Amino acid sequence: MFSDARSKKIAFVSHCILNQNAISDASAQFPSQYQQVVDLLTENNIGIIQLRCPEFLCLGLNRSDDLGGQREVLLENSRIRMCLEEKKNRDTLRKYATEIQNEIDEYLKYGFNVLGIIGVNRSPSCGIETTTKNTKEIPGYGVFMHELKIMLENANLKIPMIGTKTSQVEASVKAVKTIIAKK
Repeated sequence: MFSDARSKKIAFVSHCILNQNAISDASAQFPSQYQQVVDLLTENNIGIIQLRCPEFLCLGLNRSDDLGGQREVLLENSRIRMCLEEKKNRDTLRKYATEIQNEIDEYLKYGFNVLGIIGVNRSPSCGIETTTKNTKEIPGYGVFMHELKIMLENANLKIPMIGTKTSQVEASVKAVKTIIAKK
């Protein structure tokens, strides 16, 4: 089964890597996508599964505040994080993390190589190595990636999770290359 031309290699990618239009106001670094990361994946024949934006999912495009883009990024990210930590939003993110875990299970069941999950550091939702909390960029996971990590651990799935950062292109490309090398 599935013995056609497909590579059977996939990566789950934070939404804003492929669509900067969904990012919180005043945070976009590119007009459309993080091209260097996208190119690296496509050049290596890796299927890209775009995760839904957790912030958009819970708070909408304006992140529940039309004035968010007028705040300094770390202050706005901290506000967004506090919103995501509210019970109803945390429950929504847990449900979504379950859906992603089920999707990963399905690919693995048929012998696909899930190379990893690519997040966006500093993000209050999709940070992997760093996130924003209390107006600071700190080590740790964003709210959604933390839920997803727990879900994967509970399912005994060892899927690499790496972070990228739009202001650190060279380091981001290097991080993505680490999961590609583990083909």
